[in-house]
Amino acid sequence: MQAEGGLQWTSVSGDLDPVLFPMLWGLIPFGDAVFNHRQVSLLLAELDKLPAACGGDWVGQARKLGQVVEQESHRYLWFVGD
Repeated sequence: MQAEGGLQWTSVSGDLDPVLFPMLWGLIPFGDAVFNHRQVSLLLAELDKLPAACGGDWVGQARKLGQVVEQESHRYLWFVGD
């Protein structure tokens, strides 16, 4: 399963507080990020408190894919950078 919503990289995205958003803070525009089934639950919680300026279609797609990953171990959520 995959999504292609894309994440519009803004200064707000890069300015997320790493203490409040440690999973999302790890996303960078030019690199890949991989979350395992245990990390995805933390990521989903961060998506719930994400500022509106950072939102978009990608949030719903990431949430849907994250829920698939949570269903079983040995599944991963990949964010692919440029």
